[in-house]
Amino acid sequence: MQFNPRYPSLNPKLYHHQMPVPLKGAKAGHFNEALANQLQWSEQDKAKWVEICSGQKTFTEFEPLAMVYAGHQFGQWAGQLGDGRGLLIAQILDTNGQTIDLHLKGAGSTPYSRMGDGRAVLRSVIREYLAGHALNALGIASSNAVGFTSSTQGIQREKLEPGAMMLRTSDCHIRFGHFEWINQYQPELLTEFTQKCIEWHYPECLDAEQPVLAFATKVTQRTAVMIAKWQLVGFAHGVMNTDNLNITGSTLDFGPYGFMERFRPSWINNHSDYQGRYTYQQQPSIGHWNVWQWLNNLVPLCPTDYDKEQWKQDLASCLEHYEPTFLEHYKHGLNQKMGLPSFHKDSFDCGMAFLRILQSEQLDYTQNFIQLQNKQFEMIKDDCLDRRQFESFLTQYENIRANQETDELDAEMVQANPQYILRNHMAQKAIELAERDDFAEVERLFKLLHQPYLKQPDLEQTEDLGPLPSDVPEVMVSCSS
Repeated sequence: MQFNPRYPSLNPKLYHHQMPVPLKGAKAGHFNEALANQLQWSEQDKAKWVEICSGQKTFTEFEPLAMVYAGHQFGQWAGQLGDGRGLLIAQILDTNGQTIDLHLKGAGSTPYSRMGDGRAVLRSVIREYLAGHALNALGIASSNAVGFTSSTQGIQREKLEPGAMMLRTSDCHIRFGHFEWINQYQPELLTEFTQKCIEWHYPECLDAEQPVLAFATKVTQRTAVMIAKWQLVGFAHGVMNTDNLNITGSTLDFGPYGFMERFRPSWINNHSDYQGRYTYQQQPSIGHWNVWQWLNNLVPLCPTDYDKEQWKQDLASCLEHYEPTFLEHYKHGLNQKMGLPSFHKDSFDCGMAFLRILQSEQLDYTQNFIQLQNKQFEMIKDDCLDRRQFESFLTQYENIRANQETDELDAEMVQANPQYILRNHMAQKAIELAERDDFAEVERLFKLLHQPYLKQPDLEQTEDLGPLPSDVPEVMVSCSS
């Protein structure tokens, strides 16, 4: 590995050094060798992946640390938070020369654990491991993981469960909540911290007339793009607190997430979200709210020669980039999924008409786009109670596509519509087998989700292709992990 320790250069008030506490009886779960290669792991490193991913082996080049941050949780100020069960154990260069964080999850309690035990259970580790892999393969910026380990040590949640650890990677673990903590508790650190964030993650902003405003605009835009991409594949994060969004617009902190099956935009995938704040349909507006909260923390960075009221207005102008950026990427992506030309004035309205059919008929989001892609119009219509509604849509759809270069549009559909998503019942089956020390289903799903846009009849199973029957209870997922 090529180490590039940057975060320890910051003020020590921003973190706490400590070593991980390994679980008893650590054993191999799954290893992502392709990612290890991308991270320039040596053969010796790969041979010791179980020790690294279970906290038994650390590196002399980097002293592990837990970050402190704060946040708004479910819309309410939660005060000081921080890495309560995770440690940054290294920062290394990948094959592209990009600095990547190695973050060990489940590594034991820290000063920021807030009554928690600092551990993770196998159930939640497998869900995060597969979700990060799935989103990366779908082309959505996300944390990923080199591997995870199980153990013989039991961890108490609602019941006693196998303890586990996972070595997560991300281009950035600096969250909106870092800025909230600094402003609340150590405001004198804000200028230097922001400058380092720009240098490390947005160096192109250094040449701007006002680097902080350029930085604010970029973070706003990247967040909007990330959420537009979530919406297009039907991904619901489930817990979009300000401490769970980072400054690079890459997905972080998988808890009670869910991929949309039957198209229900108001579906509460997190059963700890009693008010439905973080439903699929709320994500764009919650992203806007989170960025607004974050921008408020940049107000103290007003230059000495700048009018303070003008500075606030200019920061507000950065937020104005959010909605058009989101709509641009979402509209373009929906047109691609539909096989419709973006320049046609009625394409987006036609796409929305299709979504209304999916919603009113409670059809599967992913597979009905595949049926549309395959021109299986009669199959879709046969699933509709309101056949006239579908026929009206189909007339508009075919009229828009008439006299177009449909080969190119069809090729875009193939690239925009995944054959496979990680449905909750798929993950649950892998979890139940893994809890009996059988990781074959984790391996199968890992392979299947690696190429989600490619039909894989030799790997797929029938239950991968749609929701469970309506009389089967859905998998319940909460913040417990």
